[in-house]
Amino acid sequence: MTHASLNVPPGAPIDKDKRNWIVTTCAVGGVGVAATAVPFVSAFQPSERAKAAGAAVEVDISALKPGEKLTVEWRGKPVWIVRRTPEQLASLAKLDPQLADPKSERKPSELTPEYARNENRSIKPEFMVAVGICSHLGCSPSDKFQLGAQPSLPDDWAGGFLCPCHGSTFDMAGRVYKNKPAPDNLEVPPHMYLSDAKLLIGEDKKA
Repeated sequence: MTHASLNVPPGAPIDKDKRNWIVTTCAVGGVGVAATAVPFVSAFQPSERAKAAGAAVEVDISALKPGEKLTVEWRGKPVWIVRRTPEQLASLAKLDPQLADPKSERKPSELTPEYARNENRSIKPEFMVAVGICSHLGCSPSDKFQLGAQPSLPDDWAGGFLCPCHGSTFDMAGRVYKNKPAPDNLEVPPHMYLSDAKLLIGEDKKA
């Protein structure tokens, strides 16, 4: 692996013990889903000890296109950042009757900050920010952004996430469907926008 691939200046030592993280970008188009994996460059991130203690994580979202997802780590947990398409956003309002907690009223202090207690569960409608851990037994759900019938999903599937452990399903806002093992929606972590291109996960109070 080269210095350039790790975002390290030429001649600088490479920390071989530094943990490499993978950002998975899922691009949705037409009838298929294409996934690519690229190295997660974390030069701007806090140290491992600071992250374990809950330090905020700054994320560059400038390259995230509609229909794509970025995964980063915060407090040892995966946090998903999804830039939703207009079609994905339009589907959210139609799903309320099928959801267990469409208004995010359960455990609001734990799961949904006040600024995300809306239909989109977000500050900016196009961006979903959620902890990618199922509220049932802690598995990480899989992306199921493709619309329509698929294994383990209904024929009218509108896109979202499927937990591979026990079949819980979540919509594109991280809201859990009715009659599933998962009792609650996905957690929305504290977050705020430093600019149109920068998202801070772990803090939501400006100094």
